[in-house]
Formats: sequence, C-alpha cells, structure tokens
Amino acid sequence: MTTPKRKQSKSRTRKRRSHYRLTVPNPGLCPQCKRPKPVHRACPHCGYYKGARVMTVKEK
Repeated sequence: MTTPKRKQSKSRTRKRRSHYRLTVPNPGLCPQCKRPKPVHRACPHCGYYKGARVMTVKEK
C-alpha cells in the first residue's frame, strides 16, 4: 500500500466529515393517548405498546 505524498489539510478533512453529525430521531405518536413517544418503545405516558398495556405508569 502506498503512502500519501502530502499531508491532507484540516479543512479538507473537515469538509469530508461535515455530514458525520448525529440526527435526532423523529418521535412517533402513541395510538392510545396521541402524545409523542420514541418509536419501538412503550409509551411513557400511558404504558401501552402495540395496543396492549405492558407497564403501569405512576400518576404525578
């Protein structure tokens, strides 16, 4: 394997890495209480997942 002839500049490296940022996952809506919740997780507000109650939620 060959080695580079010149050092790659920081700006060139950073331009290439400009798309390596984290993205915030889009929340889904709970079909029971219509509030936003993480996808593929039980709703933290009502305790339902796929139409079935899977956990009890303490009232505040």
